[in-house]
Amino acid sequence: MDDIGILVGPLIPPLRRYARALLRDRAAADDLVQDCLERALSRWHQRRAEGSTRTWLFTILHNLALNRMRTIARRGPHVAVEDAMLVGPANQEDALRHRDLLRALETLTEEHRSVLLLVSVEDLSYAETAKVLDIPVGTVMSRVSRARERLAAALDGQPAMRESHLRRVK
Repeated sequence: MDDIGILVGPLIPPLRRYARALLRDRAAADDLVQDCLERALSRWHQRRAEGSTRTWLFTILHNLALNRMRTIARRGPHVAVEDAMLVGPANQEDALRHRDLLRALETLTEEHRSVLLLVSVEDLSYAETAKVLDIPVGTVMSRVSRARERLAAALDGQPAMRESHLRRVK
């Protein structure tokens, strides 16, 4: 049991950060991380000893987040009373930049946002990100590139770029 604490303990802050970035709700993110850790502990015997614990936990968290987002899409978001209260506007430049960045992240598709957060914020390698999302490494590289372009455009106030449709040339 001690090895579980040694392996999992340092990963809790990055898991919380990724969950908060995905769900954009502190309480829901903390619940998601708790569900992730509960699932990991109950299935610890299924973990591959040679595999990365970090990648395994991020995979569990990502899959739980997708399930939760699908449920929210079906039911609609839950708004707590505390969140419904009006709060005064931020008066610091950093807070404004942070808000703008979060809004720009919301303009990205879920696929682009997930890849960008895992690579840029959680510092997973392209290979680890590919394992977490169960996609090829080349797809990760492509999505990171497109996500960065779209994020930069959104932060610059440019209109969202349209998806390019490739045509087949014979």
